[in-house]
Amino acid sequence: MITLEQFDEVDMRVGTITAVSLNKRARKPAYKVTVDLGELGSKTSSAQLTNYEPEEIIGKQVVCVCSFEPIRIGDVKSEIRILGSDTEDGCILLTSLGKVKDGSKIF
Repeated sequence: MITLEQFDEVDMRVGTITAVSLNKRARKPAYKVTVDLGELGSKTSSAQLTNYEPEEIIGKQVVCVCSFEPIRIGDVKSEIRILGSDTEDGCILLTSLGKVKDGSKIF
């Protein structure tokens, strides 16, 4: 278990997907995804979202964890983790019910 204080240290924000391309050098099929996080700027992630077509998720707002150390996955410097849930058909993205300002903090 983690404490409420530990949970509060995780920086989660809402951002809009602005670009999606294939991460050709990832070991598992993945996209390079660029997310506009408002005042934090645009950040990239290597995300296993290949059950979606790129044009299907561009413009979608997603929930991201922004407080991880960046890691390199294939050719991509993955700066954030885009949150989703694993299903038999692939990942289902966590999104907001309504439009919010990019970079809005999750609490």
